[in-house]
Amino acid sequence: MGRLIVNADDFGLTAGVNRAIAELHSTGVLTSTSLMACAGATGEAVELARATPTLGVGCHVVLVDGEPMLPPGQIPSLVDPRTNSLHSTLAAFLPRLFAGRIRCGEIEAETRAQIECLQKKGLRLTHIDTHKHLHMFPSVLRSVLRAARACGIRAVRNPFEPSWALRTAIGAPWLRLAQVSALRWLEPVCRRVIAEEGFSTTDGTVAIAGTGTLDAATLRCLLKQMPAGTWELVTHPGYNDADLAGVRTRLRASREVERQALAALKEFPTISLVSFGDLRSPPISEPRSGC
Repeated sequence: MGRLIVNADDFGLTAGVNRAIAELHSTGVLTSTSLMACAGATGEAVELARATPTLGVGCHVVLVDGEPMLPPGQIPSLVDPRTNSLHSTLAAFLPRLFAGRIRCGEIEAETRAQIECLQKKGLRLTHIDTHKHLHMFPSVLRSVLRAARACGIRAVRNPFEPSWALRTAIGAPWLRLAQVSALRWLEPVCRRVIAEEGFSTTDGTVAIAGTGTLDAATLRCLLKQMPAGTWELVTHPGYNDADLAGVRTRLRASREVERQALAALKEFPTISLVSFGDLRSPPISEPRSGC
């Protein structure tokens, strides 16, 4: 069997999300997590991470649907001037990106600020990824990787789901499957950027299409089909409590389902559970110019 990074996104979102991640790691089914630098329970998550050195921790860079680390005046293309928050939806961000109105330098600066905030709190970060997988777009990816590289990080999520996993995403809505499938045309470009910037990554990420619908039956199906290689299982576990009710998210009841579903990993002892820290670092290359 292959190797699997079991990663939980949104570490720091709420105390209930933090608790679920810590519990799952202690039971041996979760190896890694991605920490938000500007969320409501970030401080608690940092303390949990510092107390749990066996848990791989990366920076979950938030460029949309959240609060910026830098003052809005330093990153005007990334914020909504009406709220001084980051653009609230992909529908607001992506047209600006494609029109050239999102500045690469501001993405790089905000990414670096979020990474450095966590590093200054004593965390040794293993990898980088982005909220809503925004780094699948090459101009965002290049900027995020440059910031991460400057901070000593050399591993990044591969934000594309392989075809074998899409075929086994039994509970995913058809529109979600279609979107994830359609975006796979970007993968060759992103792999080239990742190699040019000197980063390591996995062979692909599993359960992107199944976000919000990942239950034990779906997970078992995915794991039975998993081929050789190194893959990432992206998850969003948590407790559906009062704190979560106060957060803008489409993932509420599903966090409880995913938290319980991950116990199914115990049924596959031949799968080697690893973290991003176990990926082999590629040779250091010269950075390229441009976005």
